Amino acid sequence: MQILIPIFGYVASILLAISLLVNNDLKFRWINTGGCLFFIVYGIFLGAFPIILTNSILLLINLFYLVKIYKTEEDFDMIEFTNGGPLLRKFFKFYASDIKAYFPDYVQSPKESDIQFVVVRDMVIANVFVADLQKDGSAHIRINYTVPKYRDYKVGRYIFENERKYLNSKGVKEIVYNEVPNKQHERFLVKMGFKKTGNQFKKSL
Repeated sequence: MQILIPIFGYVASILLAISLLVNNDLKFRWINTGGCLFFIVYGIFLGAFPIILTNSILLLINLFYLVKIYKTEEDFDMIEFTNGGPLLRKFFKFYASDIKAYFPDYVQSPKESDIQFVVVRDMVIANVFVADLQKDGSAHIRINYTVPKYRDYKVGRYIFENERKYLNSKGVKEIVYNEVPNKQHERFLVKMGFKKTGNQFKKSL
């Protein structure tokens, strides 16, 4: 027990530190909740009531906001575009380094792709989607970038589930990523139902 008790304290501290590094509200609340739970157990082992009380309050606050996040009905919309324009140019410039981590080969081109739209979430640009459609109905992704704040799978579900009819109307039968260099993006695609074939990730619609 003398070895086990400090481990709870260390794990709790690490989780709370990690929660402060994430820039997604949902992830922050879940990781912070884990840290609070470990601190509560740590406090029980030590018989330290102040630790138990403080983290119990923080736990309740986290649970309150988690319920609020899951119950909040957000407004999603999709807006097609034919050229970047000043707003999207500023968007790409602002998120340039993060985009590079997920889509290192993406370059804005004056050539219009077959499918180009942004997803707005409560009137904020949350995602930019650009794909080239092949004759066989496969849409090859050039970029499908979601800003860090909104990486909670809701944008992905909106595109691939709510807007499935729109994609089908464009002639899309399958979404294809020719290469996914980012492991976090791979996990997202698997969550969205994509299957890996060689270096490609594919999802039938």
